[in-house]
Amino acid sequence: MTEDHAPDPAQLAKAETLVEALPYMQRFAGATFVVKYGGHAMGDAKAAREFAMDIVLLKAVGINPIVVHGGGPQIGAMLEKLGVESEFVEGLRVTDAETANIAEMVLSGAINKELVSWIDQAGGRAIGISGKDGGFVRAEKVTRTVRDPESLIEKAVDLGFVGEPAVIDRTVIDTISDARMIPVIAPVGVDADGQTYNINADTMAGAVASAMNAARLFLLTDVPGVLDKEGALLTDLSPDMIGQLQADGTVSGGMIPKLETCVKAVEGGVDAAVILDGRVPHAMLLEIFTRRGAGTMVRAI
Repeated sequence: MTEDHAPDPAQLAKAETLVEALPYMQRFAGATFVVKYGGHAMGDAKAAREFAMDIVLLKAVGINPIVVHGGGPQIGAMLEKLGVESEFVEGLRVTDAETANIAEMVLSGAINKELVSWIDQAGGRAIGISGKDGGFVRAEKVTRTVRDPESLIEKAVDLGFVGEPAVIDRTVIDTISDARMIPVIAPVGVDADGQTYNINADTMAGAVASAMNAARLFLLTDVPGVLDKEGALLTDLSPDMIGQLQADGTVSGGMIPKLETCVKAVEGGVDAAVILDGRVPHAMLLEIFTRRGAGTMVRAI
C-alpha cells in the first residue's frame, strides 16, 4: 500500500473504538438503563445536545434508555425571579404549596419538554411524562429529622410537599418502551389523596431503576465521581466499602445521598449504579463502551 493510500490514523482510531465497543453492545442489547440528568450541564445547550445524541445512540444499539431529569437550579432561578425564598434541609428544598406549584411548572413543563425536543432533534422519539401521568408514581411524604447542635436532640422537620416514591407502576414505562419511544420523566408524584409532591431526581431515578430491573443506573453530576482523601477517583465500590468511606469522612455532603441512592438501587436489583461527571462530553458512552470506564461504579462486589 502506497503512502498516498495509507489509512487515515483518525479514521483507524474510530474503527478501533467501534471494535472495542462491540462486546459491550452485545452484552447490553435489550437491557434497560436509567439515566438521571441534572446539574449545570442542563443549562448548557451544547452539553444538552451531546447528551441527547448519547441517549439516541443507546436506543439505536438496542439498549432501552429511561431519562429522569432534575431541575434544582432552574427551580431556584424561577423562585428568585418571583421573589420566593428557599430553605433547604439535608439538601432537600422545603416546599410549601406555592413552591410546589412553581416546581411542577418548571419540571413538568419547561425542562421536560425541552429535553424531549433535544432528543427528537437528535433523531430519537421521546415522550415526556411525570409521575402523575397514568398513575406512574404513587408518592408519600418525606420525613426528616435534624439534630440540634447544642442539645443534640433530634427533632422532626416538616419539608412540606416533598415526597418519595412509594409505588411505581412499571407498565407505564413498558408501554412507552414497547412503542420504541424514550421516556423522559419529571420527578413529580402524587399520593393516594391526589396531593402533588416534588421528588428528588436522584431518588426518583433510583426507584425507577429498581422497578424496571435496570442493568445500570447512571447519576450524572458535576463531579468526576467519588474521590479518596488524596483526590484520586475510586472506580469500584461495594455497599460495605461505602459505609467505611462515610465513617472515616472520605465522603460527605451531597455525595452521601447520591451513594445512598446507588446502594438502595443495587440492593433493589439493579446490576450496578454509576456516578459520572455530566460535564465531560460523552462520559456515559466512555463508561459503557470502553474498558477503562469514566466514573465510580457501585455494585455488589
